[in-house]
Amino acid sequence: MLNFISKLLGNSNEGQIKKLRKTVDQVNSFEPEISLLSDSQLKDKTKIFKERLQGGATLEDLLPEAFAVAREAAKRTLGMRPFDVQVLGGIVLHQGRIAEMKTGEGKTLVATLPAYLNALTGKGVHIVTVNDYLAQRDSEWMGRIYDFLGLKVGLIVHGLTPAQRRESYAADIIYGTNNEFGFDFLRDNMAVTYENLVQRELNYAIVDEVDSILVDEARTPLIISGPSQQSTDMYQKFSKFVPRLKKDEDYTVDEKAHTVILTEEGVAHAEQILGVENLYDDVHMELSHYLNQALKAHALMKRDRDYIVKDGEVIIIDEFRGRPMYGRRYSNGLHQAIEAKERVKVAKESQTLATITFQNYFRMYDKLAGMTGTAATEEEEFTKIYGLDVVIIPTNMPMIREDLPDVIYKTQEYKYKAVVEEIQRRHNLGQPCLVGTIHIEKSEKLSDMLKKKGVPHKVLNAKHHEQEAEIITRAGEKGAVTISTNMAGRGTDIVLEEGVTALGGLHVLGTERHESRRIDNQLRGRSGRQGDPGSSQFFISLEDDLMRIFGSDNVKGIMDKLGMEEDMPIEHSMISKAIESAQKRVEGRNFDIRRHVLEYDEVMNQQRELIYSQRRKILEGKNLQDSILEMVESIIEACLDLYTNEKVYPEEWDMKGLLDYANNIFDPLTPLTEEDLADLDREEIRELLQQRTYKAYQKREEELGSEMMRDLERVILLRMVDSKWMQHIDAMDDLKQGIGLRAYGQRNPLIEYKFESYEMFDNMIKSLQEDVVRLLFRVQVVSNMENKPPEITQEISSGNASGSERKKKEPVKAEKIGRNQPCPCGSGKKYKKCCGS
Repeated sequence: MLNFISKLLGNSNEGQIKKLRKTVDQVNSFEPEISLLSDSQLKDKTKIFKERLQGGATLEDLLPEAFAVAREAAKRTLGMRPFDVQVLGGIVLHQGRIAEMKTGEGKTLVATLPAYLNALTGKGVHIVTVNDYLAQRDSEWMGRIYDFLGLKVGLIVHGLTPAQRRESYAADIIYGTNNEFGFDFLRDNMAVTYENLVQRELNYAIVDEVDSILVDEARTPLIISGPSQQSTDMYQKFSKFVPRLKKDEDYTVDEKAHTVILTEEGVAHAEQILGVENLYDDVHMELSHYLNQALKAHALMKRDRDYIVKDGEVIIIDEFRGRPMYGRRYSNGLHQAIEAKERVKVAKESQTLATITFQNYFRMYDKLAGMTGTAATEEEEFTKIYGLDVVIIPTNMPMIREDLPDVIYKTQEYKYKAVVEEIQRRHNLGQPCLVGTIHIEKSEKLSDMLKKKGVPHKVLNAKHHEQEAEIITRAGEKGAVTISTNMAGRGTDIVLEEGVTALGGLHVLGTERHESRRIDNQLRGRSGRQGDPGSSQFFISLEDDLMRIFGSDNVKGIMDKLGMEEDMPIEHSMISKAIESAQKRVEGRNFDIRRHVLEYDEVMNQQRELIYSQRRKILEGKNLQDSILEMVESIIEACLDLYTNEKVYPEEWDMKGLLDYANNIFDPLTPLTEEDLADLDREEIRELLQQRTYKAYQKREEELGSEMMRDLERVILLRMVDSKWMQHIDAMDDLKQGIGLRAYGQRNPLIEYKFESYEMFDNMIKSLQEDVVRLLFRVQVVSNMENKPPEITQEISSGNASGSERKKKEPVKAEKIGRNQPCPCGSGKKYKKCCGS
């Protein structure tokens, strides 16, 4: 009945494809004419298209002919003519949507069509890949098309200098990794001069393996951090202490929630060993922090699953792709706790300088598109978070891969024996096998078993990351056995050796179901490309993590009742449904986690956008005089509200407090006295403060000169914005860590977080304004001969000294102030937490 209704109403995806094919027909109609052009005439089309855009034409107007030109250029430079389905995928990408295309359908070539069209605007196109190898390969390979058509290609990979990055970003089409694009954005918003900026506007991005980047990596924000001054000794001490605690007695582990919690006995045991009365007393909060992180490192984080140790470093493994995440570290001291556990050098704990999630970074592009072999299962998330819908593109050749039903065993032991026997059987026939595993430890265990059986094979995991492309390209050779974690060489084709087709093509053997159906589909998708034969099958045991943690307990009971032997496989619809149900539950949980991350980061993002936009104005050299004077007005208003509130009788005003505050912030050379304010009403006080401050400001500008004054304003504003923003990031992180406890008081933690973060941001802005104005009147400019922005020493003096004393004081050099001494600016904070930060 459902099939009948579907046929009657028509599939929505099929309807879209039918509509898009009309545009493909238009592209094809240009081919006879375009194919007759000479190379130089074809190249001249780029100039003609740009002139048409300037004349008022739109990209949609140009699309059919521009796609035909790019297709012809691909044919002449690479010997590859994009198929109609590839043109169809290119149209979807141009429209700012996700094109789901099966493995081997040539997504790399597809992206050249919308990239060429959109690059005609001169605003730049970013093509985002998952690793440096693919970015470099594609920029050189596909770059021949763009170069032929007169466009410049840039490459953004690890290890480039700022000058090289700036040159690459100035190109028409830029290939790079998601990490590099994101980190460059953060670094640009930490730059101290306009010349240090490398990125242009975020115009249009095509994200390859879009599910991997926008979904799998969405839980982990990008963070740029700097070392703090805290010692690392405590991590090593707690790493020795924690193994003495007993699981289930001193602490419990919740694998579903990925948490570890001390029991009452564990707390008492820890207090006894540490020699403290109350571990959760305020004075012992640091001890509690070290203990919790050490517990997580020992009980939750597993070597060769969550991370590897390479060259004395702990390197995180991407749980979805299986690739090492160089340069990324766990936050809040967890990475240090793991380093202590693994007995490698413990890096100093870091302070967050800048951070952003991929969700918020990629949503800043004016237009965003993506392509992958597996997106439909996450369409709801793509739509809700990114406003992207998914269009499933038909294959160029019919898909003939045979997906065999799962084989299920009671125990892992017998499952792996069956896996080895199946691999050996197919290897003896000469059929190549790609064997998928969840973790490094599983891939190495299987490798050891195959060695004992004398089966030659290659292993591809995070430990062999550098050989990824070389290993995966040979996986289609006769008799080849390739064991791979989730990385499975995405982005690199497995080409079948001659004669392998007759043997059934590549066989994909999954040793375990992943918690996401999409990852399983990616593994399957390595076989059966472009109409090739192939097959796939998963071997599962009830002891696998997915079934053990999320599967139904009823399944094992049914197998026991049926009297199933441990070495006997089973195929049962109920078990298959239990597996799918478990995967759906985990997918739902992961979506909730990502949405939770986004909801909280959205609050931060609004503040981030405001700070970064103001910071960009400073760097662009805008005249900041009006902004400074607005700050003065705002400070005076806040000062009057605090000390001479209109709702309070004048005799109750805090005139001493007003004097102390005003003399601390404003002109230090001519401080106000009680006599100056005697018998003045509120408006007269306002007028006096404004007149005195403006006069001091003008005098300061006369002393320095207008040009130096503008430079000084920029330097102070940048220093204060960066300092206050970094402190605010830390404060927001602390707030987020504890806000969940509000739920116990029947209050919504997210609403509480939004309310308190707004207040914190408002206070941060007020503090920023005060410090900028205070410093502007007090810093001493150090002359330099290189026309650089002025360097400044610390303030001349505090605002409370007398005028004669103030003139006698020498400038205080910043480097001579102890980090823990009171800051000379008069804020009351330690120097390291204020101007010394």
